[in-house]
Amino acid sequence: MGRATAGSARRSRRGSAAAGSPAGGSRRGRGKAAGGPPAQPPGSGAFDLGAQSGRWAAFQERHRLSCEEAARLLLDAYEYRGLVKHTGGCHCGAVRFEVWASADLHVFNCNCSICTKKQNRHFIVPASRFKLLKGADNLTTYTFNTRCAQHTFCKTCGVQSFYTPRSNPDGYGIAPHCLDDGTVQTIVTEDINGKEWEKAVKEHKTIRDMSKP
Repeated sequence: MGRATAGSARRSRRGSAAAGSPAGGSRRGRGKAAGGPPAQPPGSGAFDLGAQSGRWAAFQERHRLSCEEAARLLLDAYEYRGLVKHTGGCHCGAVRFEVWASADLHVFNCNCSICTKKQNRHFIVPASRFKLLKGADNLTTYTFNTRCAQHTFCKTCGVQSFYTPRSNPDGYGIAPHCLDDGTVQTIVTEDINGKEWEKAVKEHKTIRDMSKP
């Protein structure tokens, strides 16, 4: 993948933006404190909500959420502010995923040999913002040359809805045309000179950072 020259970005509009949310985990405690009850793991157990306890209880009851679900919802709203949850998948429906990204997508149009043959237009996200919902056992992977890029596609219908790009092995390249309708607002397309991949990626100022959380 490579560098865009001035005037190579193209903008299109699609659908309307909608918000949504991903998730986190907890760590295990270290046992008992001397002469006292078992130590609580950081971030777990009861916590003092102070004057917000009434609002918290009402929020849980109104939305029928457990404490964990309510906390996850609010943490996601804070950590992923400015992003929307897109969903998508392959043609036959065996592979489904969700991904957190802007409603305004920056899509790369690469002209390397494989991207040209399969029309691999994609936007890049950090791995932490992508979740495979189903179909892990229905994916197969094609690699070639450096074998860094992992071209994953559905065994049944052959559609590549996402993959691991060589430029961003710590993230995912998502096919915008495989997203469900309703969450994409605009698409800006940047042409990338994949025929001179090393030079193009080295000179590109932002592509490597797109997979950083």
